[in-house]
Amino acid sequence: MYASLQIADRAAVRTITLNRPQLHNAFDDGLIAELTTALEEAGNDAAVRVVVLTGAGASFSAGADLNWMRGMAKASEAENREDSLRLARLMRTLQFLPKPTVARINGAAYGGGVGLVACCDIAISVDSAKFGLTEVKLGLVPAVISPYVIHAIGLRQARRLFLTGELFDAVTAQRIGLLHQCVAADALDETVEATVSALAKAGPIAQAEAKQLALRVAGINEAEAEQIDRDNAALIARLRVSAEGQEGLGAFLDKRTPRWHKPA
Repeated sequence: MYASLQIADRAAVRTITLNRPQLHNAFDDGLIAELTTALEEAGNDAAVRVVVLTGAGASFSAGADLNWMRGMAKASEAENREDSLRLARLMRTLQFLPKPTVARINGAAYGGGVGLVACCDIAISVDSAKFGLTEVKLGLVPAVISPYVIHAIGLRQARRLFLTGELFDAVTAQRIGLLHQCVAADALDETVEATVSALAKAGPIAQAEAKQLALRVAGINEAEAEQIDRDNAALIARLRVSAEGQEGLGAFLDKRTPRWHKPA
């Protein structure tokens, strides 16, 4: 049914696995569309109580696929905006899914992969995982995922990580709020299982209401999120076709240093 995902049901738990391990589960338009559909189906399935999101192979998700990026570098501003809106819909679907969501982070998460982690209710990672919001190194910004990442880690941390594009480890990710737990690789499944078991003890209606309660009290609602997504999609589209964005994307794809880089 899906080319880029694996879906497995066990009791009332649906595990959705990003299944492009040879590409470190990087996003392209196909994966974005499939994951959005899979999440919507899980949200509407009364038999599903908990959704676990994970990656196949060594990585959780490396962010944007190189071929997808190459295509977007050549696309018009309008095409880039529509592309970004599709990614925004995916993040919004995960953020407001009416079921508890658990990110089982089996390895590195960069860019949009960090966005997926931030949108999940609970995030549990192996302690060897690396994280990064590296868009500024390409002359871009993490526009679409920014609301979710800022809600997870706070403005102060986001200002640093958005500006430096530096990588950080799982211990740091837990300290700043992106993760709830980081554990040894051989303890990951046991820890996720314990969390899922705890979730199973709660009433499903109460859980859905509790999730909406937390978001509402924090001033987060889906209608406003959709408007923010439109604004952010327009921003990233404009930057992708700008001279700096074209230089950054071109340098990355050509494996060279961008012209603006001035070593300290």
